[in-house]
Amino acid sequence: MFAKLLGLGMIAVLVAAVLTRQSAGGGHERTYVVRPNDTLWAIAVRRYAGDPREGVWKLERRNHLAGGLIAPGMRLVLPP
Repeated sequence: MFAKLLGLGMIAVLVAAVLTRQSAGGGHERTYVVRPNDTLWAIAVRRYAGDPREGVWKLERRNHLAGGLIAPGMRLVLPP
């Protein structure tokens, strides 16, 4: 009896893990084209509420920027 309940519990956990995977329904990604004299800090201030450092971190991480250097004409993906 215990083995059946344990097996059923394991199956339930497996099914729950498969069904609760992350959804791709977050909407379309927004992009931003860098203009002359733009900085990550300035973009973060305009696009994100709160502490701009968090916005800069999100931009760097999402766009795989190593040193935070951006150039006019670059297309940045704006994370939520």
